[in-house]
Amino acid sequence: MDQRKILIIEDDVDLFDMLEMYLEDKNITIVKAYSSVDIPEDLSAIDLILLDINLPGNNGFEICKQLRERWLMPILFLSARVNEADKIEGLMLGGDDYITKPFSLDELYARIYTNLTRSDRVKYLSKNNQVRLIEGSVFSLNGVALDLTKSEFEILELLVNNPKQIFSKERIYDSLWGIDSFGNPQVVSEHIRNIRNKMAEVSDQEFIKTHWGLGYSWIG
Repeated sequence: MDQRKILIIEDDVDLFDMLEMYLEDKNITIVKAYSSVDIPEDLSAIDLILLDINLPGNNGFEICKQLRERWLMPILFLSARVNEADKIEGLMLGGDDYITKPFSLDELYARIYTNLTRSDRVKYLSKNNQVRLIEGSVFSLNGVALDLTKSEFEILELLVNNPKQIFSKERIYDSLWGIDSFGNPQVVSEHIRNIRNKMAEVSDQEFIKTHWGLGYSWIG
């Protein structure tokens, strides 16, 4: 993997040092923040963020919400919280992955690599350019760019790349977060609703069809 820069927001110094040592061997430069006050103002050079939830001051959920108002790089939660509600909240706030502690360093790197690879993709997904997915999480519809969360972007990417194919909520969830993820596929319905609302601001056309009891398909 090419040289990358990751911001780690974590107050556990021992874990921080371990992550820094491991990731620097993977050609990744680390930027440190132990709480929200340490986060740099300019994150334009940051490729990905690892974010703890239990932090002094603003917690990880609050930080994620604030970051998503300005930045689109992948955000991966690192947390000892294992309950489903926390995972759903993190993903719905714009998190791209949720990794529970303790975790394997090799698994963490695999998830980092996967998210960085997704973030690098540039796809033009319709012949007439009516619909276009641009690098990061920007969705262009009729020439108007709509800001999406990473999860919303990836759901659209999956559907648009497989037109008229029906995807169940479970299949979409597994495609984005993995079969072994512990969460509720119902989060997919919330993402679809958000996507439709954003698209409706630009076009009256129906792009995502609901097949009751089966799932969703792209018909745009």
